[in-house]
Amino acid sequence: MHNFTITELIDGLKKRVFSSEEITQHFLARIKNLDSEFNSVITLTEDQALESAKLADQLLAEGSASELCGVPVLHKDIFCTQGVRTSCGSKMLDNFVPPYDATVIENFRNNGAVMLGKTNMDEFAMGSSNETSFYGPVKNPWSTDSVPGGSSGGSAAAIAARLAPGATATDTGGSIRQPAALCGITGLKPTYGRVSRWGMIAFASSLDQGGPMARTAEDCALLLNCMASYDDKDSTCIDRPVPNYSVNLGDSLKGLRIGIPKEYFSEGLNAGTEQAVRDSLAEYEKLGAELVDISLPNTGLSVPAYYVIAPAEASANLSRFDGVRYGHRCEDPKDLEDLYRRTRAEGFGDEVQRRILIGTYCLSAGYYDAYYGKAQQVRQLIRQDFTQAFEKVDLIMGPTCPSPAFKFGAKGNDPVAMYLEDIYTISTNLAGLPGMSLPCGMVDNKPVGLQIIGNYFDEARMLNAAHQFQQVTDWHQLAPAGIES
Repeated sequence: MHNFTITELIDGLKKRVFSSEEITQHFLARIKNLDSEFNSVITLTEDQALESAKLADQLLAEGSASELCGVPVLHKDIFCTQGVRTSCGSKMLDNFVPPYDATVIENFRNNGAVMLGKTNMDEFAMGSSNETSFYGPVKNPWSTDSVPGGSSGGSAAAIAARLAPGATATDTGGSIRQPAALCGITGLKPTYGRVSRWGMIAFASSLDQGGPMARTAEDCALLLNCMASYDDKDSTCIDRPVPNYSVNLGDSLKGLRIGIPKEYFSEGLNAGTEQAVRDSLAEYEKLGAELVDISLPNTGLSVPAYYVIAPAEASANLSRFDGVRYGHRCEDPKDLEDLYRRTRAEGFGDEVQRRILIGTYCLSAGYYDAYYGKAQQVRQLIRQDFTQAFEKVDLIMGPTCPSPAFKFGAKGNDPVAMYLEDIYTISTNLAGLPGMSLPCGMVDNKPVGLQIIGNYFDEARMLNAAHQFQQVTDWHQLAPAGIES
């Protein structure tokens, strides 16, 4: 049952081959029996899940069920869930139980989906390896001595290990696409503003975006149908009709123009990863697409620009965690200053503290124009690169990550090397564009991902291209050793 995709589960539920309660019990049992090896789930919501499954079965029997009714999913622990701890992978919020649901969670509830629990993540979504979580690192099911990617590593690892058929995630600089690539699944970051950020704990407000993770593009389309919506509670949410992303998955790719940026195939790219990506591009040519060489000349500036903008916004967003209103509070503070100092020193991990310090420095008097202002100017140049490229092509493709999953501790003492893991993904966040990753090969028995970047609100075209590729390849069907049993 755990090898079924979301599409197959929906079909089985409609035909009453199995019940939602049976599916839910099956996945809950797998999490309890297997997740001690991967550490992908922080909070298991067993009682709530079984109650939701029973309600879903009633709706299915009445014929009044929504598309995802009865389908079990996991949610990244960055989305507020009413009555269920939402920690954001941090000691600071280890005791935080929200009194409301994030809009994304509310959408899933309204669609009858079953919440299995909350997934592990890098603390406050700051990390590329899922090593910064207060609850310990998540292990990659393909190689448990290697990272699953971050910050949505818990969601990605859980899907790869067949602990859930799908999950929610967030992407600030590649946090959906990078773990999707390293864990051999499919993940999509929508256009900025396509999915509501209300109730999603903020890291960098101009970059954060929620999106789906699953094994296939077809499943991601189903999840995005649920997640995407206009929300007047989020001032950055775009008031634009949401299409049915599943409708055009079968469209031909004949005549599709795919841009290949030369900057994505330069020094630093693993040779095996490059070969897998180029083999995938050859498959697209067989499907009728045309490959067009393009240039995104400011790609190299995306990492330094991002690591000024994101920490600056994080320093502002995380200032609310001060021990006064909610979250961790130090014991017996001597005065208000002592409360602030010790609460934040105890509650935040090293990486979060590092980014707060960098961001505060960049925003300080005398340095704002030199750093934050200049980074925003570079951001405009990066956006212009994409605008010019999309005048010539329909989609852009290349590697998601420079190499397959690296071993734990390999880059922990070198923040710059860790930051460069996002070299191919960050620019889409800076530009606000949609991007996705899908499995396209194996290197050293570890998955690698193909990244697809689309123009604004062109998620349907991206999903169509990904789905057509998955119809002629089987990379998305592979599972880590021992997982299928």
